[in-house]
Amino acid sequence: MTLADWLTVIEVVATLAFAVSGLIVAAREKLDVVGAAVVAIAAPFGGGAVRGVLLGRRPFFWVEHQEYLWAVLILAAISWPLFVRGRIAVSERVLMVPDALGLGLFSATGVALALDGGMPMLVAVLMGVVTAVFGGIVRDVLCNRVPAALYDHQPYALCAFAGGWLTIGCVKLG
Repeated sequence: MTLADWLTVIEVVATLAFAVSGLIVAAREKLDVVGAAVVAIAAPFGGGAVRGVLLGRRPFFWVEHQEYLWAVLILAAISWPLFVRGRIAVSERVLMVPDALGLGLFSATGVALALDGGMPMLVAVLMGVVTAVFGGIVRDVLCNRVPAALYDHQPYALCAFAGGWLTIGCVKLG
């Protein structure tokens, strides 16, 4: 597989992971299906939108690749009844799995896209952090929660920063 193929796989998995985290938070906050869909869209695409603004990339990823947007909407429509009926547990422990997966994978794609745009290594790593962390911040703000990345003593940004440098190392090694 080429690097582009790997990035596509990573983007799909990261998008679905953060969409699930958005659905979990929306269910815990008892949002209706429309609110849940908004949060499920904002979680995976919020960080990339901020990155796009900072790097001057247009159109935004979710506009250019509407199939990801459709996938998130379908996921929300299919899974929402399971969350509402309580068939899927919505504990903090459950939330940690898609959050961790999305964080790591979006950090890697943010770094790769910034490097592809000719950004210096430090800027690329910071774009990885932005990509990884801001979707969760947008998700939590929409749900009227203090963003987990800012309060719960979980090293979200630090992990994304370290993962960004690991991604740089992997890219340099081919």
